[in-house]
Amino acid sequence: MFEIKKLNVSQFESLFSSDESCLKFIADQKWADGFVCRKCGHTNFCKGKTAYSRRCTRCKSEESVTANTIFHRCHIPITEAFKMVYMVCHDPEISSYELSRQLEKRQMTCWKLKAKLMECIEKKGEIDLLYK
Repeated sequence: MFEIKKLNVSQFESLFSSDESCLKFIADQKWADGFVCRKCGHTNFCKGKTAYSRRCTRCKSEESVTANTIFHRCHIPITEAFKMVYMVCHDPEISSYELSRQLEKRQMTCWKLKAKLMECIEKKGEIDLLYK
């Protein structure tokens, strides 16, 4: 598994500087073992309507790249969510107020994502992007 914690700031920023690179990374991790439709179990898919989403060719169900990941229903730009993951990986004790100040987001937004990240760390010992 890829570990964000091992990256320095410049490596992180070059790898995850755009929505495209973040979504591609999630898709590569999420479907590393191949796509399996959550509704019918079929393994064939085509491109969905949104970037990196997949649509089952049997039941036509579409799955977003962020569905069933720590970014599920995340309401901030994916690049900023990745930045928050990076910051929490490097300093799990960082407060949601400090995240809010540095990322210029509402404190409650930062608290909610940090809570997901901390739950993941507590259960798995590390941040797993596919953990929900």
